[in-house]
Formats: sequence, structure tokens, C-alpha cells
Amino acid sequence: MKPLFQLSTRRYDEEITLVKKAMEELESNCKVKDGFEIKEPFAKAGWTFFNLVLSAEMTSVIENSGMMENAGGFRISEQLKNFLGHFLESKGSNVRITKIDS
Repeated sequence: MKPLFQLSTRRYDEEITLVKKAMEELESNCKVKDGFEIKEPFAKAGWTFFNLVLSAEMTSVIENSGMMENAGGFRISEQLKNFLGHFLESKGSNVRITKIDS
């Protein structure tokens, strides 16, 4: 199963550029091709939501490389969500991220 995350923002036009650039950098760091997919956005109550899917290969590299070393959480999925949230934030993004089951 590929990890699926829902990102939300009130400034989609600005955030989507930041998220794509950050994820491309992470993909490059992991030396993975086609490591993520950003799904179509949808708006609700002033927020825009969009899903981010990581490939199994990219998830494996992140888990086994030590990148999640300081990401809090008890389960791997929680650590991965925290890692991604901090990574996106470090690249200037202010999206909210939640893990959803696919």
C-alpha cells in the first residue's frame, strides 16, 4: 500500500509550487524516479485540499535512510507524516498534513 497524505491550505496557488519543488528535491535526495504524485485539488470552506501519494520505493528509501530519525511518533506512518510535515515546512510551505488510509 502506498502512503497517502492529505494536504490542506488556504493559499493553494502559492503552496502547490512550494510543495512540488520540495517533493522534487526529496525525490532527488532519495535517488528515486516518479517517487510521488499530487492529486487534483478540491475546495471546501475556504480551504483547498489535495492528496499526496508516495511511491513504495520512495517510502522505503526514507524509512531505511535514517531521514526520519528525529521525527516523532510511535508508528512508522506517524513518523513519515511528521517527517514530511517538517520537510515541507523547512522548504517554506505552510500546508497542514494528515495521513489518510487509501
